[in-house]
Amino acid sequence: MKALVTGGGGFLGRRIVERLLARGCEVRSYQRSGHPDLAAKGVEVVQGSLVDRSALQAAMFGVDVVFHVAAKAGVWGRRQDFESANVLGTRNVLKCMDALGIRDLVYTSTPSVVFSGEAFEGADESLPYGRNWLCDYARTKAEAEALVLARHDGDARRCVALRPHLIWGPEDPHLLPRVIEAACSGRLKQVGDGRNWVDITYVENAADAHLQAWDALRSGRCGGQAYFLSQGEPVELWPWINQLLERIGEKPLAKSISARAAYVAGVVAEALWTVLPLKGEPPMTRFVSVELSKSHWFSIEAARRDFAYRPENHPTEAGLDAFVEWWQKVRK
Repeated sequence: MKALVTGGGGFLGRRIVERLLARGCEVRSYQRSGHPDLAAKGVEVVQGSLVDRSALQAAMFGVDVVFHVAAKAGVWGRRQDFESANVLGTRNVLKCMDALGIRDLVYTSTPSVVFSGEAFEGADESLPYGRNWLCDYARTKAEAEALVLARHDGDARRCVALRPHLIWGPEDPHLLPRVIEAACSGRLKQVGDGRNWVDITYVENAADAHLQAWDALRSGRCGGQAYFLSQGEPVELWPWINQLLERIGEKPLAKSISARAAYVAGVVAEALWTVLPLKGEPPMTRFVSVELSKSHWFSIEAARRDFAYRPENHPTEAGLDAFVEWWQKVRK
């Protein structure tokens, strides 16, 4: 079997690549930058953009399955950049697959596709797509996921979408390092009353799920469906962050801000960054204020049932140990 992984050099994509290699699959990675370390492992690395359909189709030639992991993530940025990478890029993936007769697609989505500004506690996949998006990432990922699932016909086209929530682990280039750096610089404050519970997903579990879903797809299960992924047990967000800070030798958070004040700060900051405009990301946005102050955790029973997803294979505490060990090494 031969697989193409878009974004195969990224945090999650790399682990999917490693699992495919361990199975004996031929692997081609399509990404914006070169990764000599992947090539050294026998991966065929092709550099290109998701908006370049001819280059993308050439990279897909001869493959049996596509793992579409690459996307533009983030809570701030130009609308057209999110549209190009997430919507146009996914549409190009689908068109190239159809042109080449490639049947199987495993798409990396996000729980943000159901964002509505409300709290979620144990919700499942019956939730509709969101509204009142507050950020282009959530909106464009929802549009892209809908395109993927609409392609599935159970015969010539088999597609599944996975929604891992807050992926973290060793070599994390974004989530936890940004939290830690914001806390250490005094820029991070507890938002809200500190009693909100959220899902997290250890990166090894997220990678396992992609191959498990592919196996199920080939067996006639889970096609045309989206699945929430997590550790299977939400964490109380702010105590968990403080536990992480203490584990790496940093002080726990001492300041807080109300959810309402954070939302207002997001409104003001977004306006300033839009009108002036200022460089970088605003220190607060409306989307972030909601995500940091409200509970959002989901049932993973569908993933357990349909493709034997087992997050206990990589438990949270063991993952935290691994992250702390990696962090201490890179910070020396």
